[in-house]
Amino acid sequence: MLMKPIGVFIIFLLLCLFGCNKDSCYIPVTKFDPTRDAAKDIADALTEARTTGRNVILDVGGEWCIWCKRLDEFFAQNDSVKEFMEKYYVVVKVNWSKENKNEAVLSRYPKIPGYPHLFVLDASGNLLHSQNTGDLESGDQHDRDKVMAFLQQWVPGAEK
Repeated sequence: MLMKPIGVFIIFLLLCLFGCNKDSCYIPVTKFDPTRDAAKDIADALTEARTTGRNVILDVGGEWCIWCKRLDEFFAQNDSVKEFMEKYYVVVKVNWSKENKNEAVLSRYPKIPGYPHLFVLDASGNLLHSQNTGDLESGDQHDRDKVMAFLQQWVPGAEK
């Protein structure tokens, strides 16, 4: 029996809304949330990275962090940088706050000098780079050229 066009449309719409395709139903972690299971979020991101041939960026910070908000604003205002990042990376926000420091998960990585902080992992979960985001700033904002150079340096296959 053939499906009516409206049925096909509804299925297509649901797939688009929920970001699912035949290989993946990954839902990105886009907010710092102290109630989330960071270990599971990272494991899910690594599965997505293996499926899609990308690396993973752990964006560690909190909703309390002004520079974390500035980094989010930077990506929101720089579509080409955001698109590049989404093409080559699965980004996971990992909360660090007084409510949940995610010590068990973050103890696997180098000490964090300030927030936000970025860790680049390959699709197997190996640490490729620890990035102090202060190095990506100029004045009171993130520098487009510095952020792009950082992202370009760690794309899959280009790792040092």
